[in-house]
Amino acid sequence: MKFTLAVAMNPLDQLVELAKTAEECGFASVALPDSLFYSEKVSADYPYTPDGSRFWNADTPWVDPLIAAAAMGTATSTIRFYTQVLKLGSRNPVLLARQVGSVANLTNDRFGLGVGLGWSPEEFAWCGTEYAHRGPRCDEMIEVLQLILAGGMVDYHGRFYDFDKLQISPAPRQPVPIYVGGHTEAGLRRAARVGDGWTSAMIKFDDLRQVIDRLAELRAECGRADEPFEIQSVCIDKFGVDGYRDLFEAGVTDVIVMPWMNYGIGFDGELEAKQDAIRRFTHDVIERVTA
Repeated sequence: MKFTLAVAMNPLDQLVELAKTAEECGFASVALPDSLFYSEKVSADYPYTPDGSRFWNADTPWVDPLIAAAAMGTATSTIRFYTQVLKLGSRNPVLLARQVGSVANLTNDRFGLGVGLGWSPEEFAWCGTEYAHRGPRCDEMIEVLQLILAGGMVDYHGRFYDFDKLQISPAPRQPVPIYVGGHTEAGLRRAARVGDGWTSAMIKFDDLRQVIDRLAELRAECGRADEPFEIQSVCIDKFGVDGYRDLFEAGVTDVIVMPWMNYGIGFDGELEAKQDAIRRFTHDVIERVTA
């Protein structure tokens, strides 16, 4: 089992140092969230809280995850980075391929792209894209990303995206893994069909086990049962050594954690306290789980 450090909603001037500490402690990755802006009003419920409300506000700090990965990558040498998750629907796949390729090269192929559709109609509309047909459009976006990032001169002619021969240089030296988010049946099918893994939002253990079982069924239907596949989990009711072992036995390959929360330190806590929490969590949990 791998452990990934979540850094969502932490002060931006702490991020590089948190990544360095996580690397020193043997964390596999840093998970980078994505939020384009905070709209005063939204016309859809946030799908991962019981009442549909957002659990952040207009002053919560966010940074573009691709820029954050590049910045952290220059200060580290082994730890990986992945978006968890980048909202595809409000972006252009050709421009995004250029950005992802740049980050992959600048981090020496230590970058993975976690993707989701996006849930806010305002993010789509105010970035010049349509909320309708977002599922099939994002399917094409993933195809475009995989095609361009593989390197060479490529063209694409689809329902939503159409371009003649083009090439980015340099292309990533290794394939950029794509982790697909989403708890719906459509999201799980997308992950099974084209993803290198599935990444969760906040989820309870019993629901997570059902998702893992369903992903196994869908991957078998797609003829991909024997291919490597990551299960990245933000489980909200399993903690500690025994809890993380339960996750491993259920099929989770990568547990996403925020160690300072375990020790009563909030998002606005001091950097040194969070670094101490990472070290303490490594000693209290990771070393015992992975022994």
